[in-house]
Amino acid sequence: MTAMTPLVTKDPTAQDIDQGVAWITERLDALKLELGRVMVGQEDVIEGVLLGLLGGGHILLEGVPGLGKTLLVRTLASALSLEFSRVQFTPDLMPSDIVGAQVLMDDKQGGRAFTFQKGPVFTNILLADEINRATPKVQSALLEAMQERSVTVGRQTWQLTAPFFVMATQNPLEMEGTYPLPEAQLDRFMFKLLVPFPTEAQLREIVSRTIKAEQVTLHAVMKAEEILEIHRFALECPVSPDVIDYAVRLVSGSHGTLGPAKQYLRGGASPRAVQALVLGSKLRALTQGRYNASVDDVRALALPVLRHRLLLNFDAEADGVRTDHVIAQMLKELDKK
Repeated sequence: MTAMTPLVTKDPTAQDIDQGVAWITERLDALKLELGRVMVGQEDVIEGVLLGLLGGGHILLEGVPGLGKTLLVRTLASALSLEFSRVQFTPDLMPSDIVGAQVLMDDKQGGRAFTFQKGPVFTNILLADEINRATPKVQSALLEAMQERSVTVGRQTWQLTAPFFVMATQNPLEMEGTYPLPEAQLDRFMFKLLVPFPTEAQLREIVSRTIKAEQVTLHAVMKAEEILEIHRFALECPVSPDVIDYAVRLVSGSHGTLGPAKQYLRGGASPRAVQALVLGSKLRALTQGRYNASVDDVRALALPVLRHRLLLNFDAEADGVRTDHVIAQMLKELDKK
């Protein structure tokens, strides 16, 4: 088996599958080890980011300033052989600052012609830093790139190079100078991960690693071809009808068939949520050395997949209920049936 073909045949044998799973866990262990040279703690966040990366999905990281959201994305880009761009979202940002624009330039014949100057979206990993500080008009400029992996300016369309990921960070909406993201854009994010405040022990480790002259130099340990190969391998993995049924009933229940959703939600999740739950479950199983996803994998991913796709009603706001609480109650009711 070569390094980039863990699934060597169309009809793999049990040995091929075992070797493929072992190869994936080996590559991910090397990547996590490299990330751990810079990042302190945040194991759940790192796992979610890696699942989104391997699943071809975009990630939304939310937390107060200073928790290492931007550092995590920069560190990930350094540990991968991928192109990386960063855009600082501000209220005066324009759509052309992201996707690019037609610019009038001199040609070799002495005349002038419009030439498309590509924006920072033409990359592999795009860090949209503090994405909710820009206006909805600018945020919507990312929609085509996130969904279609292409950019259209005027009458011409340019394809983005695979793999392409948007890793966006945002501050809580309660903070000054932030805008809520459009619902259509939120639905394009595979996961929304909440970045917690570090523990005291982690704070001490952060200080010991950063308050010194010597800085850590990261090495690229995974290539674009390997990321795409793992994604293809995950798509080939079979999934039990029971796992799909559980994911379907959970998402369908968010539209009012489950009690907590009927009480506290005015809008449920889209079909993209089912796709994210099933594909994410496959990848979670592979990262743990398993070939088959389980219902437990769906439960583990319910919060990051659904928390940004559910719309709370007035009763939830009045009672101080958050989406995570609604999702937890939905899972409890679903498990009783």
